[in-house]
Amino acid sequence: MNGFLFDENLPIKILFTPSLPIVHVSVLGDSPSDTQIWQYAKANGLVIVTKDVDFSDRLMLDLEPPKVVHLRIGNMRKREFHSFLAKVWEQVEDFVIDRKLVNVYLDRIEFFK
Repeated sequence: MNGFLFDENLPIKILFTPSLPIVHVSVLGDSPSDTQIWQYAKANGLVIVTKDVDFSDRLMLDLEPPKVVHLRIGNMRKREFHSFLAKVWEQVEDFVIDRKLVNVYLDRIEFFK
């Protein structure tokens, strides 16, 4: 695991310091497809961080998928979003080490091997 790939529905700049680098999908150009994002994450050892359920569903179809952090937190203001992520990010990083999917809710974190 080399870092995190933040999907286009997430901010480009993060206001906390994760232990691994964060790359935003904007490096792939304007509106990259889910397939482009998926392949880029696999090729670069990145964990996809998204609000998009398509990536969680796609895990079932790939024998060696990239890991996915699915933020199931609804819409919130940027300040609230950054504050929330800063509070839970250490746990997210711990869980994603040996799990394919981490679902983050406002009140809990669930994970699947």
